[in-house]
Amino acid sequence: VTIQYPEVKTPLSPRFRGKLALMRYDNGEERCIACNLCSAVCPAQAITIESTEREDGTRRTTKFEIDAFKCIYCGFCEQACPVDSIIETNVFEYHMSENNQRIQTKEMLLKTGDDYREVALKNRKKDAKYQ
Repeated sequence: VTIQYPEVKTPLSPRFRGKLALMRYDNGEERCIACNLCSAVCPAQAITIESTEREDGTRRTTKFEIDAFKCIYCGFCEQACPVDSIIETNVFEYHMSENNQRIQTKEMLLKTGDDYREVALKNRKKDAKYQ
């Protein structure tokens, strides 16, 4: 059966691995604790993290970047994250018109997480019984 894309879209699995995003806690604080596990596990070496220690002794990122040209959307970063900070959304329709746009900054990733928070939570709930 031929689907008339983009007018008609097929349903996506809750496990679909699309554009990456950074999540926040309900109080608005970013989840990332700068443990660097996502960067270490990334087979494409697409994640760059720099961090600083706060006064209370916790670490937070000062720089979190993903090179979209290197990322292979394998999901290892999402699986490695101990605080569910980095997720893969169901977004696959996006583009970059210039080479420098391939670097997704912390601010861009947090905005994607904010924009798709409800969808991501709904998909996790759907998928929970299979994990």
